[in-house]
Amino acid sequence: MNIYLEEVFILNFLLDFMILYGTKRILKRNNKLIRIIIGSILGSFTTFLLLISISNLLLLILKLLISVFLIIISFGMKDIIRNTLYFYLISIILGGSFYLFDISNNSIILIGGSFIVISIIIKEFLNYKEVFTNKYLVTIIYKKKKYNLEGFIDTGNRLRDSISKKDVILVNLDIKSNEILYVPYKALNTSGIIPCIRPDKVIINNKEFNDVLVGLSRDKFILDYNCILPNRLKEELC
Repeated sequence: MNIYLEEVFILNFLLDFMILYGTKRILKRNNKLIRIIIGSILGSFTTFLLLISISNLLLLILKLLISVFLIIISFGMKDIIRNTLYFYLISIILGGSFYLFDISNNSIILIGGSFIVISIIIKEFLNYKEVFTNKYLVTIIYKKKKYNLEGFIDTGNRLRDSISKKDVILVNLDIKSNEILYVPYKALNTSGIIPCIRPDKVIINNKEFNDVLVGLSRDKFILDYNCILPNRLKEELC
């Protein structure tokens, strides 16, 4: 029985540590790692609640109180609600993964699987946060017509006309023009030519740009955005 409790204690510590660390990475907290370790140790003591004969309701309340306490130890009182919500969000996703793949009976697979799942959660959350953080209001004026778009900066978009040296803004629009110029591009495992127009003016978050081209793309962009801005503009828009 003592060996079993020790194994469960260590398992709970590792799981709490990964969830707390995942919360730290997603929310970009600057707290020291030692605080997360201490919080994880505290969370592991919920193992000993298994030895206490109490109702399920009281057990749930105690676990909630302990989880809030370990959040305070790990991150402090500032923004405690958000910290707690993300902690439970990661826990729920992780628990759902355990249930889906039925790996809760093997400790080694459980730890390895938890590491993989939390790594994926961190990566996807950070990717989506970057997209939403880089959201911009874009107005393209061409031939006296105005196009209002929602765009984001793609750090991988370095498309530039080799002749004029102008950066290319990609839009998902069908703009008719007799003054199309074609800009060659090369991306990962693919290359081609994209039709572009010379806009009269481009306004991004109230800042005017006259040295860009607008590439007309038929591909649908992520999250229903209809404009992709080149990475170089990020410095000018800061």
